[in-house]
Amino acid sequence: MKNTISERVADFLKNYPPFNALDSKQLEQLSLQVTIIHKESNSVVFTEKEEPHAYFYVVNKGAIALTKKDSSQILDICDEGDVFGLRPLLAQESYKLEAKAYEETILYAVPIKDFKPLALENKRVGNFLIESFASNTRNPYSIKHRGKLYGVTANTNDNNPSTKILDLQPVRYSTDLVTCTAGTKIKTVATTMAKHNVSSILVMNGDLPLGIITDKDLRQKVATGLFPITGSAKSIMSSPVITYPKELTVAQAQMAMMKSNISHLVLTEDGTTDAKAVGILSKHDVMLALGNNPAVLLRAIKRATDSKRLRSIRHGIMTLLQGYLEQNIPIGLVSKIISELNDASTKRIIEITLDSMEKKPPVDFTWLTMGSQGRGEQLLNTDQDNAILFEDVPEENLEETRAYFLQLGSQISKELNTVGFEYCPAEMMASNPSWCHSLSEWKHVTSHWINNPGPEEILLSSIFFDYNVTYGSKALADELSHSIFDHANHYPQFLTHLASGAMQNPSPSGFFRDFLVEQDGEHKDFFDLKLRALMPIIDAARVLILSHSIKSINNTAERYEKLAELEPNNRELFLACSYASKALLKFRTRQGLLHNDSGRFIALDQLNKEEKIKLKRTFKTIKEIQSLIEVRFQVKNLLR
Repeated sequence: MKNTISERVADFLKNYPPFNALDSKQLEQLSLQVTIIHKESNSVVFTEKEEPHAYFYVVNKGAIALTKKDSSQILDICDEGDVFGLRPLLAQESYKLEAKAYEETILYAVPIKDFKPLALENKRVGNFLIESFASNTRNPYSIKHRGKLYGVTANTNDNNPSTKILDLQPVRYSTDLVTCTAGTKIKTVATTMAKHNVSSILVMNGDLPLGIITDKDLRQKVATGLFPITGSAKSIMSSPVITYPKELTVAQAQMAMMKSNISHLVLTEDGTTDAKAVGILSKHDVMLALGNNPAVLLRAIKRATDSKRLRSIRHGIMTLLQGYLEQNIPIGLVSKIISELNDASTKRIIEITLDSMEKKPPVDFTWLTMGSQGRGEQLLNTDQDNAILFEDVPEENLEETRAYFLQLGSQISKELNTVGFEYCPAEMMASNPSWCHSLSEWKHVTSHWINNPGPEEILLSSIFFDYNVTYGSKALADELSHSIFDHANHYPQFLTHLASGAMQNPSPSGFFRDFLVEQDGEHKDFFDLKLRALMPIIDAARVLILSHSIKSINNTAERYEKLAELEPNNRELFLACSYASKALLKFRTRQGLLHNDSGRFIALDQLNKEEKIKLKRTFKTIKEIQSLIEVRFQVKNLLR
């Protein structure tokens, strides 16, 4: 007789992570051990510092509020499908929060002793749980908990970026083998190769590779008259064949071909000639794979002669980005690689444009990229934000010099648009006179923003102060940076205004952890990921790093990592912010690639439960960092 209660439990759990990663048999066995618990409103599940239970919990109906004992403030609310009470499973510690029913609630208590073996053997389950546990530890990769999942030491090689990069380009080989036997006539071999439009044919003995014949063999051995076309395949084949296992990287394939001076590799089940042939790899296949290798893309960018060629290379960069995300390469590493390629593309456009100008630049200049590209966070084809900073010239030559650089800026922006970078809707580009100044003028403009911090000045500061040198004189940018920091130090009230600006972006969530969506306009009912989640954490990093007078760190995650060094007492929060910024950037990039847009506006009904949980997990960190800057920079006093 079937256990209908356990069936209902399994039917519920299979819709939510991490249980959706279990197979039906595992879920069925686990559901038999689950205990159903009913909690009245305000009744306690566990208290702070209570000894760990033998279970962790899943909300079936209702909601659970998580609070600190010394505060009445609700830190988190778990609703349908949410997992909580993981500390006994993951850290073998007493509870750090109190869990209380927010309303009448039904819980599923999952026994740790039955669940733990499943989690240990299923990587997807383990990853989800350690991230869920991080909701209360803030940083899922904190030193304290790193490598201690379920009390088992993790394999540190899994987190080694260099190991992942080695496997980043798995070889793609053809599995449609064109074959013949040793006795097949050479004329038939040639006809078969032409019919299938291939450059090689395998000579087989049953399923085993006996030899290989390539185009080169036909040219050098048959077309020259050394062997008659009526001869057999055996007479011209290369044998024994050089075989490799099918688990091969592009780098290994390159080395194998160079080592043996061959253009084709035969792949077998175990890499030997005594195993079944499963595929064949040509030098052409390797070259195609290398088209999405960052080093090859960088060389192609440097050799490009026009923006149309760069646009086609840009497609390769997007393919590379897609591959990185599919293989779950750390987003920090991905950002560095894609940013280098973006900067190289911009630099090449500038070089091409300079060559097309009738005159050379009258003085040294610097091309500054701002916004997401300036921070090294522009992974998708978002709009341009750039400026020109040129060397001081005598007053009588200023406008003539500016005219030259405006013309240059206009042409560069046009070419960047051809490559795929949209024009800035607010015209914050070097083609605009407001973003094309001499060094002295930029010093005056930025000092005005700092000394007269109205809403517009704060907005402009927020955009401009993330600038990065993409081309030209770094010395000019360094001198401007020194001027900005000097003025900010002499007018500390500016930081309060900048912090106030960082508080203007609306909260990502409302009552009961609901996403706050757009109420009207083109994106009605969509969640604005940039405005409500990314910008608050980016803006907070900017004002905090500026308050420490730290130069040359523009990337948001790296800013928080530096802040964690500078302020050990806030280390955990800053590392959580670093993690959240990378998680949000990765989420936006995935959404942008999925929908072929900027990834800014998210249709919540198209997200699954796991995606919503991961997104919501960052909201608490956003709230905490905004609270910190509100207190530190006395924003409330400014608003009075």
